[in-house]
Amino acid sequence: MKNRLFVVNKPIGISSNFYLRKIKRKYKQKKAGFSGTLDPFASGCLIVAFDQYTKLFNYLNKTPKKYEATIWLGVHSDSLDNENITILQQNPKKLNIDDIQKVINEHIGSIEYLPPKYSAKKINGQRAYNLARDGIDIQMKKSVMYIYSIELINYNHPFITFRTTVSEGAYIRSLAQLILEKLNTKGTLSALRRLNEGDFIFDNEKALDPINFLNIPTNRYTGEENWIELGKKIDINYLENKNDGEYLLVFDKFFSIIKIENKIVTYSLNKIQRDIDVQ
Repeated sequence: MKNRLFVVNKPIGISSNFYLRKIKRKYKQKKAGFSGTLDPFASGCLIVAFDQYTKLFNYLNKTPKKYEATIWLGVHSDSLDNENITILQQNPKKLNIDDIQKVINEHIGSIEYLPPKYSAKKINGQRAYNLARDGIDIQMKKSVMYIYSIELINYNHPFITFRTTVSEGAYIRSLAQLILEKLNTKGTLSALRRLNEGDFIFDNEKALDPINFLNIPTNRYTGEENWIELGKKIDINYLENKNDGEYLLVFDKFFSIIKIENKIVTYSLNKIQRDIDVQ
């Protein structure tokens, strides 16, 4: 089986790392990686790569990302999800659906927010969630995320479900807290599902051709193919586009990523094998 780049459907209740270990055993692979960690309480689209394809994550077109999320009113959680609940109100205040719709619609464009303390953000070289779990008081720095779209799906008290399309690095837990602040109420996320990352969607772990997902332009090389295959120095005169930047060189059995800077050509990644029968 030639699955070396594909999307898995991470279930609720396990970490992305734990699920990757299951995928490695399933396909009998030793080298594997994933892009875009999903919290244990979250589910959905998780991009997985094996072997050489793990080197491609920084080049894949993975945005925008779409999520479906549910807010649980009257609940407080230190991690802003359903994993660390400390307060559970019996009869949280009911909201007006028109007010919910209005507030949700206001969250479009660039939004300033505080990342959750239970997050993968680094503070002095350490993951914020490790410091938070150790009881260390940490101050998160404000960040900016871009909201492309957001819509109310359902309000079935005490649950508000919405769908949103966001930029890389966005935290839906933080977005939910911004919505709750404007509604003058408390709550936390009880469910989160990632529907897609860019053009990546779950399709029964179907093998994907990375050429269709790489976020870099293609350049044309007019020299000998085996020169590239052997990783030899490239003369810029054999390249159609000689402008500075990173480019993709595609051949029948492999592809390479090169970088041009001040007329000097170097390899960013070389001789990544292609699976010709993969679409």
